[in-house]
This record gives sequence, structure tokens and C-alpha cells, in this order.
Amino acid sequence: MTRRFAKDPQVDNALRHSVKDGVAYSVMAGAGETYFSAFALFFKATTTQIGLLASMPPLISSISQLFSAWLSHKTHNRKKVILTGASVQAIIWLPLIVLPFLFPENAVAIIIACIIAYHAASSVVIPYWSSLMGDLVPEKRRGRYFALRTRYTSISALISLIAAGLVLHFYEMHDLALYGFISIFIVAAIARWVSVYHLTHMVELSEMTTTLDIEMTEHWWKQLKHSKFFHFSIFFSLMQTAVATASPFFAVYMLRDLQFTYVEFMTLSAATVLMQFLTLNGWGRISDMFGNRLVLITAGFVVPLIPALWLLSTNIWYLFIIQLLSGFVWAGFNLSAGNFLYDLIPPPKRSTYLAYHNVMTNIGVFCGALAGGLLGAYLPTSISVFGETYHWHSALLGIFLISFLLRLTVALVFLPRLKEVRAVRQMTVTELIFRATRFSALSGFIYDIISSVKHGRK
Repeated sequence: MTRRFAKDPQVDNALRHSVKDGVAYSVMAGAGETYFSAFALFFKATTTQIGLLASMPPLISSISQLFSAWLSHKTHNRKKVILTGASVQAIIWLPLIVLPFLFPENAVAIIIACIIAYHAASSVVIPYWSSLMGDLVPEKRRGRYFALRTRYTSISALISLIAAGLVLHFYEMHDLALYGFISIFIVAAIARWVSVYHLTHMVELSEMTTTLDIEMTEHWWKQLKHSKFFHFSIFFSLMQTAVATASPFFAVYMLRDLQFTYVEFMTLSAATVLMQFLTLNGWGRISDMFGNRLVLITAGFVVPLIPALWLLSTNIWYLFIIQLLSGFVWAGFNLSAGNFLYDLIPPPKRSTYLAYHNVMTNIGVFCGALAGGLLGAYLPTSISVFGETYHWHSALLGIFLISFLLRLTVALVFLPRLKEVRAVRQMTVTELIFRATRFSALSGFIYDIISSVKHGRK
């Protein structure tokens, strides 16, 4: 990286290290976080326990954000908080690796506890890191800088996800899967310590003078509940509730019920990540020209179909195509939802509004994942109708069907009511579908590389 991100050499150096921090963090996420559910399933975690594994971290994250608000009144040294939280997260990998091996009878409970602590440490850091990066990245170069950083982190996450899957597959073939998990988690821990090293090169241009206050006055609440932001947050949190009812259990379905190997699981997981990476910029160009509402509505009505499509076949290549479709649609949905949210929030209140939005979303994910785990434990695998008995191979298919119905209901109720916030060119949904399905993901990827080279020469 020969380009300069800032005129101040000290700031420029910090931003270069931030890119490397992002790469190291992505290696940890790809090689480690991706396989948390698989690790729990190795120790015979039940569907309900997987539900807890998926539901508790978002709830703890909400509490951690409140802790961050309290902490901001006690210290204004953002770098110190960031380094402490990141170091704690790195340390947590040690008990996560060692304790299940030493106490296999309590392994699942230990894994859940460690992962809760892992996400709590990360959630405390996020507001301070976002605030510090907002000060360091020059406003005029913010778009290009974060585009470059995201490109590097996405590639790193994908490569590490694939590599970890291959490592697990190698150990699995020799009946040593546990040592495979230990190996990839050691890599993840080392990657986080590398991330911490690069975070030490962050610089505080000035201490944080504002606190992360959470308003709770009656007047503010009356304003909030009648705002477009509040109605959108309700929609988004309900959609995440519906999604979380099924999303934690696709891994369970693949590894436990379909008996897929780790390399097959990795292949399907990587398909979604790869498709999101290749199509994200294409969706971004459409959103910039024609608005976020149109993309949100189009993708929002396809998102419900994803779990329903899992009911039709267990063929891995069929599921691979479904995963590609999932990555394509979720790239558009997540991008447009994030942009739409920022359009709705007044800049002076961004921190407060985002805190509420994140809390609502995390509570929704908690409720959805917990409900899915409980349903998965009690749903039948057969039903009798007029004397005929119908069987299916997994109770999780019932969860996928319920998630489809919940997602569709949320989409039908909320999406038609969305109004575009900014002035954009007009386009019909049919035209958008044609444009979105005809743009080449590979061409978009090549376009991004050429663009980054051109920017580097300026």
C-alpha cells in the first residue's frame, strides 16, 4: 500500500495499521467464529443449546452497549478501552480451546459461556473504535479508505474460512477432528493478538469529549415513536427475529442431520460470503442511482424464500445454488438497509439512535434464536392426515418453514409502507430485477480492482 490516507504522517501510519488490524480480525472471524456452531455440535450440542449459543451473545451485546455508555463517563481514552477489550477477546480463546478438552462432559456449557464473554468484549470496543476511526479518517477520503479496508477484510475472511474448513476436513479424515478445531482456534487467537499489535499504533488526536448518552425522557420518546426511523427499526428488528428463528440451525441441519463433511459445510458457507463480496458493489451502484427503498423491497421479498428453498432438496449442489442466491440477496438487503438507516438518522443524534436500533435488533435476534431452539426440540418429524402419515427427515425443516412464514409476514406488512428518503431516479421493481440479475459479479470485481489501481495513482 503506497497510497497516502492522510497528510499527517502519524495519522497515515495509524490508518495503514488499521487496515492490517482489519485483515487480522477477519482471519480470526473466518477461521474461528464461523466454526463456533460446528465446535459445539462436535461435543453433541442439542438444538436448544445451539439456540442459546446463537441467542445469548446478541442479548449480552445489548447490555455491553449500555456498559459502554456508562464507561464513557469514566474515561475519555478511547485507545485504552479498545486495547483492553481486544486483549480480553484474544485471551478468551485460551479457555475456549483448553477447557472443553479438559472437561468434555461440560464442554457445551463452557463453549456457550466463552462465546458470550467473547462477544461482550467485542461489543464494548465497537463504539470507541467507531468514534476514533471517525476522527482519524479524513472525510474526503472516507469512502475510498473504507472501501479498500472492506475489500482486504472480505478477501481475508473468505480465504481463512476456506483454509479452516480444509484443515478440519484433513483432521476429520484421520478421526482427529478435535485437534482440527484446536488448530484453527489457535490460528484465530494468534490473529487476534496480531490485530491487537496493530491497534497499538492507533493515535488519539484528542480525547473523546462527548459521552455515549442514552436518552430516556418522555418528550424524546414521543418524538422517537412517531419517526420514520422508529418504524424502520421495528421492521428491521422483526425481520431479524424471523431470520434468527432459522439461521443458527442451518449449520446443525448440514452437519448433524445431513451428515455433511466439514469441507462440504465450508463450501456452502463460503458460497454465501463469496457471492456477497462479488455483488456488493453492484448493489451499491444501483442503490446510489435508484435509491435504497427499491433495493430493500426487491431483496426483502426474496429473503423469505431462502429457508423455504431448503425444504425442496438435500442435494449439495442444489444447496450450493441456494447459498449463492442467499449471498446475492442478502448483499442487497444489508447494504440498502444500512444506507436507509443512515438516511433516516439526524447526524447530531446518530450515536443515540444507532444504540437504540442495535438494542432492538439484538433483542429480536435473541428472541428468534431462542424460539427456534425450543421449537427444534419439540417439532415432530411426521404428521397424520386423513389416515395417511407423512414423514420428513429433520424437525429443523419445520423451523425453516416457520421462518419463511414469519419473514413473508413482516415483508408484506412493512415493505410496502417504506418511503424513499432522498431524491433518486425512478425505476420499477421489474427493471431492477433485470438489471441486478444481468450484471456480472466478476465484471464488478474487476471494475473494483481497476478503480483501486487508478485511485492509487492519483
